[in-house]
Amino acid sequence: MPDQMRSYLDFEKPVAELDSKVDELRALAASGTDISEEVARIEEKAAQALADLYAGLTPWQKTLVARHPQRPHFSDFIAGLITDFTPLAGDRKFGEDQSLMGGFGRFRGESICVMGQEKGNSTDSRIKHNFGMARPEGYRKAVRLMEMAERFGIPVLSIVDSAGAYPGIGAEERGQAEAIARSTDACLSLSVPNVAIVTGEGMSGGAIAITTANRVLMLEHAIYSVISPEAASSILWRDGTKAQEAANSMKITAQDMLRFGVIDAILKEPVGGAHRDPAAMINATGEAIGRAFDELRGLDGEAIRKQRRQKFLDIGRKLV
Repeated sequence: MPDQMRSYLDFEKPVAELDSKVDELRALAASGTDISEEVARIEEKAAQALADLYAGLTPWQKTLVARHPQRPHFSDFIAGLITDFTPLAGDRKFGEDQSLMGGFGRFRGESICVMGQEKGNSTDSRIKHNFGMARPEGYRKAVRLMEMAERFGIPVLSIVDSAGAYPGIGAEERGQAEAIARSTDACLSLSVPNVAIVTGEGMSGGAIAITTANRVLMLEHAIYSVISPEAASSILWRDGTKAQEAANSMKITAQDMLRFGVIDAILKEPVGGAHRDPAAMINATGEAIGRAFDELRGLDGEAIRKQRRQKFLDIGRKLV
């Protein structure tokens, strides 16, 4: 990542200090001083410190990484993996919700339906996309997309990154819970293959509504849970400041999800997180998505539906 784009989390302070030292030495070298060996030594030390740090992240630290604003978002994955993408808008009942985006395009030359939450990457875009927290019309749009994909025999890909469905009064008045339930049911009912990947946060019903898939993948430092650590802290201890303690107890990491059989595979991230090399992460994600769909080739509609249902019935029955 370019120096001007660096953004460090609080627990990355030792790495930040080393990188700052490297920047100082590079500036000194630019003036004609030959300190290339010293620069290389500190760069190696910084890289090792970063690798050591990320080899032992706590669940709370993974939560912070999963929420990093520079992680690749839905729009980045679309730009990197999908060609001829045509977005569709509106649920044909109430309106358009830009928190949950979707449409049709081509993945490796084949037609695909893609949908997912977009958080935005600037103040204006985050407000436009409501920070990736979808309203009922977003989930009804997802159902509309899945019904179209089913009609034309097109596989479905979900790219999941949301702190949860929007909890506002208007959303509840328009049937948020019912919309989420119908979207989940639409996922289960598909006779075409569907693959979901949790790229950042996969929180609550807002995530499961489009993650009920034949294959569910997670990025290495993503999180997936029925509730956010902050909300769990408020409910369990009446104290929102115990989010770190909640995260460390809730089993929300990709490694936990694989062990319980909730997901099928973990995608390794670049050292230091997906935000340090988004292009590499997007390419690796494309390979994983391709493998997941290849595993489902040759299955007829009933076999696809049966495999998906059984996958979710088996969750928690045995540890991987």
